Amino acid sequence: MGDTLHIAVVSETFPPEVNGVAMTLGHMVAGQRARGHRISLVRPRQSAEDCATSEAGFETRLVRGVPIPGYSSLRFGLPAARTLRRLWRDDRPDVVQVVTEGPLGASAVGAARALGIPVVTEFHTNFHAYSHHYGFGGLERLVSLHLRRLHNRGDLTVVPSHQLGIDLLRRGYNNIRVVARGVDTALFNPGRRSAELRARWGAKAEDPVVACVGRVAPEKNLDLAVKAFVAIQRFAPAARLLIVGDGPSRKALEREHPQHIYAGMRRGEDLAVHYASADLFLFPSLTETYGNVTLEAMASGLPVVAFRMAAAAELIHHGHNGMLAEPGVNAAFVRSALDLITRPGTRSRIAACAAESVATHDWARIHERMECVLREAIRQPKAQSANGPAFHLMPD
Repeated sequence: MGDTLHIAVVSETFPPEVNGVAMTLGHMVAGQRARGHRISLVRPRQSAEDCATSEAGFETRLVRGVPIPGYSSLRFGLPAARTLRRLWRDDRPDVVQVVTEGPLGASAVGAARALGIPVVTEFHTNFHAYSHHYGFGGLERLVSLHLRRLHNRGDLTVVPSHQLGIDLLRRGYNNIRVVARGVDTALFNPGRRSAELRARWGAKAEDPVVACVGRVAPEKNLDLAVKAFVAIQRFAPAARLLIVGDGPSRKALEREHPQHIYAGMRRGEDLAVHYASADLFLFPSLTETYGNVTLEAMASGLPVVAFRMAAAAELIHHGHNGMLAEPGVNAAFVRSALDLITRPGTRSRIAACAAESVATHDWARIHERMECVLREAIRQPKAQSANGPAFHLMPD
């Protein structure tokens, strides 16, 4: 698509950290490097052993950070505008890509603006919605104002779904571009199913295993998943609930419901085998901007029950390749889960349709779309983009 780019990426999180933003950014960085672009990454130091790296086409710069409340394994980057201005004066990037919206990200937008470097920001996390789950709901308005101001100072804001883009436009955000998510179907696919793993869970071939994958945290609404599973067990007493992931709510969940399977954090092929060895996927979260696990579960051949929002709203056709409930209608969510347990033939049909429907959601297409957005920001300075189209969808 033309000359290679020097892309300066600023993020609070990056692999090997395990979360949706880190996973997505890891794929994006690898994809842009494969396309020949140079990446310089700025991120907080996550531990005393954490070291900067430098290799052909990719280098990292570490800055100071502080722990994120409720996520002790992750750190906010502290403001670093002076450091970033000096870094980017000496080695000017073509575009700055700000992935996270903490103090480091905000200072990166300011530094780029001061130097006249195009800025693309990404909206990954509904921090304003999370505030209710972590005891600072009174700050929701201030958090919302901060996020809108930060993103509108950039040239373009990238969101992962059309629904979120429309929502942000209604809330006063400008210049939205949609870049969805991909899935590695060579990794996540129904062929990974393991009878041996199911036996370790105590599940026979006919016993349904109901899975939840992701952060075990208040904002994930796992109480509803547990409630749905209780209803499922009335019809299928041998059913098992599998919870894959870790987080601040795990210990309390294990104390209250010790009978469930807690697999902890899983990665790579191990994670893929856990997905494919289940029979049904419950995703009750109401705070997602996308929900990568929805795409991974579908690719693994799991019928997904979710609320009609984020990735689920874009990927799932109710009754065809998954089941949807209107946001917050818990009874409909539980009823959909029960429908799939009590109708195994329907569950099998939807499982096959789920895997087939996401087979073309490959990362290469996503990487190409992201490069288009970065080049658009470079071509279209801030003063012009303010008068440009407010919302571009990703082509089908």
